[in-house]
Amino acid sequence: MIENLMLGFEVAFSASTLFYCFLGVSIGMFIGVLPGVGPLAAISMLLPLTYYTTPTNALVMLAGIYYGAQYGGSVASILLRLPGTASSAVVCLDGYEMTRKGRAGAALFLSAVASFIGGSIGIILMAAFAPALAEFALRFGSQEYFMLMVLGLVAASTLSEGSAVKGLAMVIFGLVLGIVGLDTISGTMRFTYGEMQLVDGISLVASAMGLFGLSEILVNIGKGDRAVSAYKVTMRSMIPTRQELRDCWPAIWRGSAIGSFFGALPGTGSTIASFFSYAVERKVARNAKTMGQGAVEGVAGPEAANNSAAQTAFTPTLTLGVPGDAVMALMLGAMIVHGVQPGAAMLNDTPEVFWGLIASFWIGNLILVIFNIPLIGLWVSLLRIPYRWLYPAIVVLIVIGTYSVNLSVFDVYQLLAFGVLGWLLRILAFPTAPLVLGIVLGPMIEENFRRSLMLSRGEYTTFLDRPISLILFLATLAIIGAQVVLPLWRRWQARAEA
Repeated sequence: MIENLMLGFEVAFSASTLFYCFLGVSIGMFIGVLPGVGPLAAISMLLPLTYYTTPTNALVMLAGIYYGAQYGGSVASILLRLPGTASSAVVCLDGYEMTRKGRAGAALFLSAVASFIGGSIGIILMAAFAPALAEFALRFGSQEYFMLMVLGLVAASTLSEGSAVKGLAMVIFGLVLGIVGLDTISGTMRFTYGEMQLVDGISLVASAMGLFGLSEILVNIGKGDRAVSAYKVTMRSMIPTRQELRDCWPAIWRGSAIGSFFGALPGTGSTIASFFSYAVERKVARNAKTMGQGAVEGVAGPEAANNSAAQTAFTPTLTLGVPGDAVMALMLGAMIVHGVQPGAAMLNDTPEVFWGLIASFWIGNLILVIFNIPLIGLWVSLLRIPYRWLYPAIVVLIVIGTYSVNLSVFDVYQLLAFGVLGWLLRILAFPTAPLVLGIVLGPMIEENFRRSLMLSRGEYTTFLDRPISLILFLATLAIIGAQVVLPLWRRWQARAEA
């Protein structure tokens, strides 16, 4: 591995490759800050420009756009409760609360550091175990994916504050919205009511932008401007306290492990990884009771998870030629266009491309963390802009970002609908994070459940016959049991003490 990495860094440190790496991560960070645009649109637009450069430089630039967007996506989430990317939506919960408490600089600093550490761990695992990780991912069939998604939904019930019933209601509501559109197995149109724009289902970008971003604007209309002095950033205010550092380190390691696992699985990705990491932190963090109120674990864990997942997502694409999502499919197309054959042949025939790409990941992450920390003061200065000037600009950016994904005015209507829905849910004290996760996981759960039953000819025991699926099933039961037993245990302890 050391010899391979030496070859990779020799390629990555060449002048042209460094330039394209810098260009890619810079574009990615900027795209991530803009709400709703996302790396998919940026890579699609810039893909033709890569035809005039070498395969290594082309892949390095496109990959930099992808993981650079993960860094930038958290900026608007933390400062404005406006997720730049879907994977940064969960960071709104605690990151924005830290901003409201005057800790925006520390939140952005932790986000940059956690992203760098999570990305570095993902790169190390990919470099050391890429073939093994790909082989393990191949063991996941429809049964394993279904049980994994169920485990994620059960964990999603912990994303909400207060009433568990309200959290469960939002999960179910999200599942219902998630199955809107064309049934991928039977080809039947469901819950579209004759609207052809809903064939592809509910827009995840529009729902996240509306529920988190537009609803925040609606809630704060008429409240007046904030105190500007609370958001003056000094170098000292950017540095987390010793207690915050002690609290965030375990979350970073846990998030990195979770993100590396989900990133290596085709079809999951950084969005599910970040939500799952947040759910884990709500259960095991030292300050679990303060989650959702500005806890550093709620920023560090998901940020480490989505960046490590962004790195390991390349594992099945590069080693097996199996893209996990639309972005990886574009990367696969770029490789084919440049004559690079993904899979085992890539390791043997073009090792300089494979290892040069992996080495560029670490260089790109280093560039991002070096750039992000000095820019914290600039990002936080956005909060000094009065509401009456800032909010119209934000609405314009949200609308443009939502429209640019599919060039669809109907997506803008969805944005408005979800904005009003998010405003009503916040008034009624219903959590929105489980709703978004339900929209993400709904189609996956249904598709893998039905596929499993088709393969087993209707045998429900198929979910218990496979070892990995059985382990995930037992883990789900353990979480459900803990949610039932722990409140009873606390109540019994309170009575014993009384």
